[in-house]
Formats: sequence, C-alpha cells, structure tokens
Amino acid sequence: MSDIAILKEMIKESATVNLEDDGYGKNKVILREPSPPNYYVTINGMPNDDDVIIINADKFKSPDTIFQGNHGECKRADFVIIADTGKKKIIICIEMKVGKGGTQSDIIEQLTGAYCFVAYCREIGQSFWKQPNFLKDYECRFVSIKDITRKKATRIDQNHDFYLDTFIKNKNIKVLKRSGASFQFNDLAQAQQ
Repeated sequence: MSDIAILKEMIKESATVNLEDDGYGKNKVILREPSPPNYYVTINGMPNDDDVIIINADKFKSPDTIFQGNHGECKRADFVIIADTGKKKIIICIEMKVGKGGTQSDIIEQLTGAYCFVAYCREIGQSFWKQPNFLKDYECRFVSIKDITRKKATRIDQNHDFYLDTFIKNKNIKVLKRSGASFQFNDLAQAQQ
C-alpha cells in the first residue's frame, strides 16, 4: 500500500481537499479559507489523485488543552500537500494570508506546527500501519502566500524569502514567500532545491 493510500485511509475525508479538473484534462486544487475573509488560492498542475493528498490542517484540533502554547506549539499552517509521483516525494506546508500577513515569527510557528502534524502522521503510519518507511525520504517545502486577491497576477519575489530556523534536520529551511492567487504545483515543489 502506498504512503498516499495509507494517508487517505488515516485522514478523514472531511479534513481533505479534493482535486478538480482544470478544464484542460489536468488537475488543480483550490485551497479555500472560510469566511471571513473568504479567499482562495488555486494550484494548477497537481499530480494524479492516487499520488497526492491535500490536508486542511486547520481541521486538526488545536492541542491547547494539553500544551501551554507559549512557544507557538499550538499553531499550524493552513494546508499540507503530500505527493509521491514516483519521480519525487514531496511535502508542502502552506500558510495563506489575505493581506500583508502576520509577523515572520508567527508564520514560522504556523509552518513548524504543520511540519509537526506531518511528523505525527508519520509516527501513526509507522506504528499502527506497521510501515517502518512510511513518509520517509520526502523533501519538505514551506510556502507563505500573502496578498491573495483576484486582480493581482502571481508574483514570485526571491528577495523576500526568509528562513525557518528550527529543529527540522538541524538547519535553516527556506520559506518561500509568494503573492497572488494562482500557482503551479511544480514551481512550489521545486523552488527550494
């Protein structure tokens, strides 16, 4: 059983986002934030349904009944995309902001929380599905999307990327800052290599 199949068995369908046809025979996903402020981002060129799962990480209840939350440990990003296309194994943690967004440290805490959610899923798969290599060898990408409006073209500004200094592999991880409302999956998946 593939990692994606296990995740689809593990994660409730109500916590996932379905792929859609883009009208040209390709897949896309629309990541929606509920109202207010009711905005969305479209990612085109998504892998086939059997190769990807899109998780709405906001559906994961805050662990604030257990943790104090003084260090951001109760936060998480909006969405996590996990894909295994046979050519690449990728995890993309996405935080979306309609305007200029929160502070850099707030965004870093949210992206780190999403990474911890994935680590939790990894442990569940390894322990309860008895798959010792579950979600191993995946590359992780962190993306912050801001200024989401319908009238702006996508802007990729390499000069405004920042780094997520955290426990993840004991090194700085580049966080891609993007503006706009439409992106290509491969651009997000390959941008940090």
